[in-house]
Amino acid sequence: MAVGQNSPLFLGFDFSTQQLKVVTIDEDLNLVHQDRVHFDSELPEFRTNGGVHLHADRLTVTSPVLMWVKQHGSVYWRRGASATLDQLDPNQNLHNLLQDSFSVADSPVWMDSSSSRQCAALQAAVGGARLLAEISGSRAYERFTGNQIAKLQQSFPDQYQDTERISLVSSFAASLFLGGYAAIDYSDGSGMNLLDIRTRTWSKVLLEATAPHLEQLLGAPVPSTSVLGLVSSYFVQRYGFSESCRVVAFTGDNPASLAGMKLQEGNITVSLGTSDTVFLWLQQPRPALEGHVFCNPIDPEDYMALLCFKNGSLTRERVRDKCAGGSWEVFSAALRDTPLGNKGNIGFYFDTMEITPPVMGVHRFDSDDTEVSWFSPEVEVRAVVEGQFLSRRVHAERLGYSVVPGTRVLATGGASSNREILQVLSDTFNAPVYTIDLSDSACLGSAYRALHGSVAEFGVSFSDMLKKAPEPQLVANPHPAAQEVYDPMVKRYSRLEDTVLQKSRTQTTP
Repeated sequence: MAVGQNSPLFLGFDFSTQQLKVVTIDEDLNLVHQDRVHFDSELPEFRTNGGVHLHADRLTVTSPVLMWVKQHGSVYWRRGASATLDQLDPNQNLHNLLQDSFSVADSPVWMDSSSSRQCAALQAAVGGARLLAEISGSRAYERFTGNQIAKLQQSFPDQYQDTERISLVSSFAASLFLGGYAAIDYSDGSGMNLLDIRTRTWSKVLLEATAPHLEQLLGAPVPSTSVLGLVSSYFVQRYGFSESCRVVAFTGDNPASLAGMKLQEGNITVSLGTSDTVFLWLQQPRPALEGHVFCNPIDPEDYMALLCFKNGSLTRERVRDKCAGGSWEVFSAALRDTPLGNKGNIGFYFDTMEITPPVMGVHRFDSDDTEVSWFSPEVEVRAVVEGQFLSRRVHAERLGYSVVPGTRVLATGGASSNREILQVLSDTFNAPVYTIDLSDSACLGSAYRALHGSVAEFGVSFSDMLKKAPEPQLVANPHPAAQEVYDPMVKRYSRLEDTVLQKSRTQTTP
C-alpha cells in the first residue's frame, strides 16, 4: 500500500498467527517506521492463546475475525496517524459496524488439521493426490482453504447459504482498506487446492468437488502486482491517509517472504532453523506429493516452491552434543577434517516424524549402500549435515529446481552463522552461498510489493526496483570437485531414501 503526501511511503503488513506487524519504507527502500500488535497481551478480550483458539477436538484451530479488525486500527491509533482523531476508541465505528457481518465468527488458520475427510474426498474426486498436485500445486492439505470451505459447507449448510463472499486472510485485510471486497491474488490463491496454477484460474473440477456456487463466492483471482483501487474514505478521514493512496493486492506470508528475501530467477533460499525451509524460484514447475508449488508473487510468468523439513537445527545440535562434546568448534573442525562426500557414507537423521519424507529414525549406509549401525564421531558429524543438504537438493530438484548460470543459495536462520556448515551447503548444491538478514521478511516483502505495485504497470521489474537494497554477502564458494562428488551422491541419496521409506512403511503395516 502506497501512502504519503509529499514523499511517497509504502506500507507492508504481516498478519501472522500471534501478532500484526507493519513496516513502512520510502521509495529509496529506507525503513521509516515499524510496529506490531501482540494479540494475546494487547487484545486480551478475545482470550486467545498464541493468537488462536484450540478447540476441544485438538484438531480445530481458529482465530476471531473481529480481532483482526480491531488490531488493524490499533497500529494507527498508537502512532497518532491523524491530528483529527477524536477521543473515542479509534476502532469503535469499524468494529461495531462489522461485528454482525461475518457468517463465520472464528476463521480456521494454518494450524487447523480437522478437514482430513474433506481432503480424502477431494483427492478421490479428481483421481488421486498426484493429479490434484498437478492441477493445484499441492496434494490435499487440511489447512488449505478449499478443504476448510468443504468442511464448513457440510457442517453448517445454513451459514454457507448465507455467505456472500469468501476471503483469505490476505484478501480480507485488503478489503478493510478498500472498503469493499478485494480480489484474491494468484500467489495466495494457489495455496487453496482450488486454483489451476498453470491457467491461473479457478479449476472448475476442484470447485465442483468442494462446494456449490464457489466461483461466485470467491470472485475472480488477479495478478499479485494488481492495484485494486484507492484506500477507502474511512482511512482518509480517520487516520489521515492520502486520498491518492492505492491498495496493491495482498498475498500470503510465504509469497511475501520470497519478495522480502529478494529471491531471483535461479536462486534458492535455505532457512536453517528449528525446522529447515527451502524456497525456490521456478520457471517450469513439477508439482509432487511433497512440498508446494505456488504462482510467483513478483513475476506473473514464473512460480515459487516451498519445502519444509522438521528435522533441522535440533537434530544438528543432538549430533553436536553426542559427537562433538556439545562444542560447535569441535563440530566445525570435524566438517573441515573430513573429505567431501564422507568417503561414500550417507546418513538419514529423522529424530521426529519428518514431513518430507514421512519417516522417523536414524539410518546409516556405507559406500556399498549397506545399512550399518554406527559411524565414527567425525563421520557422523559430516553425515548429518551432508544428509540434510542432500535431502534439500533432492526434493528441490523433484519440484523443478536446477543449477543454472548465476544460481545463488541464500542462507538464513541460526545455523547460517556457521561457515563450515555453509561450506557443505555450497558444495552439496554446487553453487555459491550468500547470507542475508531476514528479520520480518514477510512484512518487509509486503512493503517491497507495495512499491513494486506502484511501478509494475510501467514495466519496471521487481529486481530493477530493488537495486538500492543491500546485497547479500558471499560466504562460501563450492569446492572445484563438488560437482563430481555430489551429483552421483544426489542420485544415491534419492534411491536410498526410497529404501528407507519403504522399510518404514513395511514396519508400520499391521
